[in-house]
Amino acid sequence: MSTTMNQRISSRAVTADEAVQCVRSGQNVLVGSGCAAPQELLRSLVKRAPEVSDVELYHLLTFGIASYVNEEHEKSFRHNAFFIGKNVREAVNAGRADFTPIFLSEIPKLFYSGQVRLDVALVMVSPPDQFGFCSVGIHTDIVRAAIETADIVVAQVNPCMPRVHGDTFVHESKIHLIVEHEEPLVELPSQKIDDTSMAIARHIRGLVPNEATLQLGIGNIPNAVLSLLDHHRDLGIHTEMFSDGAIDLIERGIITNKRKVIHPGKVVASFCMGTRRLYDFVDDNPAFEFHPSEYVNSPVIIAQNPNLISINSAIQIDLTGQVCADSMGSKFYSGIGGQVDFIRGASMSKGGKPIIALPSTARGGTLSRIVMNLDQGAGVVTSRGDVHYVVTEFGVAYLHGKSIRERAMALIEISHPDFRAELRASAIKRHYVPVDWEVLTETERYPHELQTTENFHGKNLLVRPLRAADGDRLMEFFYSHDPETVYGRYRFPKKSLPREEALRLSTLDYKKRMALAVFGEEGNYEHIIAIGRYTLNERTRVAETAFVVNEGYRRKGIARFLYETLRNYAITKDIVGFTGDFAMTNNAPIELHRDLGAEVFYDHESSVFRYLDRFEDLSLDENGGEKE
Repeated sequence: MSTTMNQRISSRAVTADEAVQCVRSGQNVLVGSGCAAPQELLRSLVKRAPEVSDVELYHLLTFGIASYVNEEHEKSFRHNAFFIGKNVREAVNAGRADFTPIFLSEIPKLFYSGQVRLDVALVMVSPPDQFGFCSVGIHTDIVRAAIETADIVVAQVNPCMPRVHGDTFVHESKIHLIVEHEEPLVELPSQKIDDTSMAIARHIRGLVPNEATLQLGIGNIPNAVLSLLDHHRDLGIHTEMFSDGAIDLIERGIITNKRKVIHPGKVVASFCMGTRRLYDFVDDNPAFEFHPSEYVNSPVIIAQNPNLISINSAIQIDLTGQVCADSMGSKFYSGIGGQVDFIRGASMSKGGKPIIALPSTARGGTLSRIVMNLDQGAGVVTSRGDVHYVVTEFGVAYLHGKSIRERAMALIEISHPDFRAELRASAIKRHYVPVDWEVLTETERYPHELQTTENFHGKNLLVRPLRAADGDRLMEFFYSHDPETVYGRYRFPKKSLPREEALRLSTLDYKKRMALAVFGEEGNYEHIIAIGRYTLNERTRVAETAFVVNEGYRRKGIARFLYETLRNYAITKDIVGFTGDFAMTNNAPIELHRDLGAEVFYDHESSVFRYLDRFEDLSLDENGGEKE
C-alpha cells in the first residue's frame, strides 16, 4: 500500500472497544454472517450492554458469539433474525428475540429501500490490497448491501479472511472505523455421512444428468450426493452456499462449470462455510465468484442455468405436498432462507429439477416426517404448488401437476414402512385415496436395486418397479395401445381399464405379485412404454407372466431385458419357474422364449401357445405343476 493509503487507514484504526462506541441506544445494527461474524467486535459490543438500550441487531445465521440474546441483556439488545441459528434459537422462542420470515433474495431490498434503516454495520473483511480494496470474503450474502446502506461501517480487518473474487470488494475509503484483529474463522467440520443420507443420495444421483448445475447446502445429504457424483461429467455450481464437499470434485475435474450459460467456468455462490481447507481453497481463486444474495438467489438468474438441480431439506411434508422447513410446530427453528428462491428458479430452468430431500423419520425413528397434517403452528415454506420432487431413503415422489390422490399415494410409498398403514388409513378417511387401497398393501420392501437407466438402441430409458401411484400412468399405457395389442394381452377385446383395476395392478407386494416397467420421459413427465409382470401360483410356485411393449418400441430388446431381470429377481423369491401364453399370430414372443431356452408348446384346449421356463432342475407338467 502507498504511504498515503497507510495514513488514511491509520487515521481510522481503533480498538474494538473504541469502535463500538459508535453504537447508540435505539439504533439498528447489521452483524456480519455465518463463519465470518466479527467475533472481536461482538465481544466488545456485549461489554457495552450497560451503556445502551433497545439496540436492534439484524443478521442471518451466525456462529460463535451471540451472548447479546442472553436474558441479562434483554433491555440492551434485541436480535431480529432473518434466519435462526442454534445460538439464538432459544431466545427467539422465549420472546427475547424476533424472527422475520423472508426470502433470502429479498433481504437486501429491505436495506436499499429504507424499510430497514441501518445505522451501523459490523462486518469482517480481508486486509486491503495494493489498491485499497478489502474483500468481504466468504460471506457476501446480505453483507454487501449493508455496507452500501449503513451510516457507519465498522470492519474487523482479519488476515485470516480469504480474498474471494466476484462482487466482494469494498474500498477502504468506505469503511469508517477499522479494527485490525487477527483470529481464525469459525470452522464447521463435515460430519460422518450416515446410511440414511447415503440412501437418499443414491436416489438423487439418478436425477442429476451430466452437465447439470447444482445448488447444494451443507450437511450430510449434500455431502453424500457429492460423494456419489464421481462418474458425472462437466458439472457446475450456482448455489447460495457450499462446503468442503465440493472441493474433491473440483480438483478431479468433475465440477468444471464449463457448460454453464451464465458465469461459465465459475463456481457462483454468495457464501461458504466449512473448514480452513475450504477457506484456503477459495482464497484468491479465480474459479470462484461470490455475489450478493439478491443476485445469486434471484429466480430469474438461477433459471438461466440449464439443468439446474436444486436440493433443499425439510422438517415435515404433508400428504398434499406442503413443505415445512422453518419450524417445529409453533416453535421457530431456522428460516425461509433460499429454498423457495431456488425451487422456483430450478422449476423455470430448462431441464431443471427442484428437489426436497429429507429422512423419512425423526427422533430415532419414532416420528414420521411425512404426515397427514403438518403439526399445529407449523409454517409452510414451500407451497404445494411449488413442490416438484420429494426424496427420502425409500424413493422419489414426483408431485408437480399431480392430483391430491396421486400426491398422497406417492408420498405414502416413500414414507417409512412403520407409518404407511396409519398414513393410508388417514388418507382414506380424508377421501384423498380410494377405499380399495386399504387392502392392497405392500408386504415386501420396494426393490430399489431394480431401478436403473438402460440404453435400448441408443435411447436411455428408466426402468423401475411399479408403485401404486403409477395407476394413472398404467391407464394411459392401456389406452395408448391399438386393439391388436390389447387382444394379444387379454385374449378378448377389452375396451377399458377402470381406475380401481389400474390401482390393483399397480399395487404390488413385490414377491407374489411383481411388475417392472420401462418409462420414457418428456421433460419431467414419465410415461410407461413397456411392462413385464408376474403373479405367483402359490400351489405350484410357478408364476404366470405377461409382457406388453408399446408399438413404437418393439424389437429393441426391451421385452428380453424385462424377462431376464424378472427371472433373476423371481429366483431370489423362491419361485421355481415362469409360464405364460401368447396368441398364435404373435411370433415375436415365441422366438424370444425359445431363444431363452424355455419349452414352447401349443395348448389345444385354449388355442394359444404357452411356454414353460424351469428355473430349477424340477420335473414340471405342462401347467407348471410338479410331476409325481
